Amino acid sequence: MAQDLNQQIEELYPTLPKILEGTTFELSLYQGFWCPTGMSPIRGVISFQKCFEAQDTDILVASNPKTGTTWLKALSFSIVNRTSYTPSNTPLLTSNPHDLVPFLDFHLFTQNQLPDLSGIPSPRLFAMHTPYAALSDSIKDSNCRIIYVCRNPFDTVVSLCHFSNAFTHKHDAQLSMEEFFELFFKGISPFGPYWDHVLGYWKASLERPDKVLFIKYEDMKEDIVPCLKRIAEFTGYPFSEEEERNGAIEEIAKLCSLGTLKDLEVNKSGTYLSKHPNKAFFRNGEVGNGVSLLSPAMKLKLQTVMEEKLQGSGLSFKLS
Repeated sequence: MAQDLNQQIEELYPTLPKILEGTTFELSLYQGFWCPTGMSPIRGVISFQKCFEAQDTDILVASNPKTGTTWLKALSFSIVNRTSYTPSNTPLLTSNPHDLVPFLDFHLFTQNQLPDLSGIPSPRLFAMHTPYAALSDSIKDSNCRIIYVCRNPFDTVVSLCHFSNAFTHKHDAQLSMEEFFELFFKGISPFGPYWDHVLGYWKASLERPDKVLFIKYEDMKEDIVPCLKRIAEFTGYPFSEEEERNGAIEEIAKLCSLGTLKDLEVNKSGTYLSKHPNKAFFRNGEVGNGVSLLSPAMKLKLQTVMEEKLQGSGLSFKLS
């Protein structure tokens, strides 16, 4: 099956519309969203769609890139595994959150051989950037649960620009904030358009609240405790009254804070997938930073399109 699938992908890949072709920032349009280009990411997405078999106990962390993925992975891992580890022996001290909660579409299914996930004990914790509309029936029809984290578009575009430029090939020029903003504004970003991605999971969370939990990055930054309680209850691992009295929630919040994770040696010197520096996943993380770095014209432009895209959806963002 893997050989036939690889042949299908190799035949499909050259036919996909592309932008910024031949550069670090190249993207391919596949099923209405922009996938990071290269045979590996395309293979990962398609193989994930066609071959991943969801289990009812699976917990999937979903997100647009650079919207709080790393943080949510650490929090979810700690909540689900809190009876197995303490803050002094948790794998988070020696492993990046991306290694503990691996991407299905961007890691596990990117190889020529399909991964064998059957031996992973329940509950299996995975992550994905794939839009909700492009998820397989295996995921949608099962009882697995999806936690989606969303971040306001101003901070997202700035964080995404810094992150993307950090991985620029030596022969490629970096994109300016203005160039990156124009692409983002037009809906061109990894796994974007951003609005389609956000609204896809938002609507799913309204229609199937038992299936999709929608968490805002800004709410997590403002008051993490109620967010952790929501995640714990949603995943089936609620905090007991005794745990709450003993400060278990605050303990996890502190362990997984961006400051703590950023200062760990593994996240200062380690690498993800043997090529991406772990430190690149931790930059600023503050709410409203993007607003201060965009020009007045860019802010007005993004504010206008945000109001247009979100009109009537019931979704809104805190920008500071």
